[in-house]
Amino acid sequence: MKFPRGTTTRPATDLVRGAIFSMLEHVADDWSQVLDLFSGSGAMGIEALSRGAGWVDFVENEPRCCGIIKENLEKTRLAAQAHVYCCSVSKALSFLDKEYNIILMDPPYSNASIGDFISQLANSRLVGPDTTLMVTHSPRLTLGPRYGALSLFREQRHGDSCINIYRREVAP
Repeated sequence: MKFPRGTTTRPATDLVRGAIFSMLEHVADDWSQVLDLFSGSGAMGIEALSRGAGWVDFVENEPRCCGIIKENLEKTRLAAQAHVYCCSVSKALSFLDKEYNIILMDPPYSNASIGDFISQLANSRLVGPDTTLMVTHSPRLTLGPRYGALSLFREQRHGDSCINIYRREVAP
């Protein structure tokens, strides 16, 4: 897998990626529609495809990274099951209009607005009753236990990475 050099992209380590997907496999039953936000090299979404996801939409703002995602999809022969949107996450949230089963969010750790993006997602049409949201972040950044209808389901720390899993709260 190819990774971009000279960008703010920080690929998740194999250990962290393994922990993320181990957690998701115990939480999410349906992997038909996956959204990979802040895609970087596309490693998270490609990992989802290699584990049986039906379709992945990648969203990445850096044009060089978008090219690398496309190369990695071609190299892994998974390009027919994916689309790369080369735009900001905010812009993508304004035009994407389908419900996703799993949303992967691995933003730059320097991005202090992660909570704002989670709030936007929680109140968007992209999150359905069975959506699972996975967010990685720096342990120096504390994320809230709730964003709209999304509640923290599980949190795990791996070295310099925290993994938060959010699920929609079921109404009583």
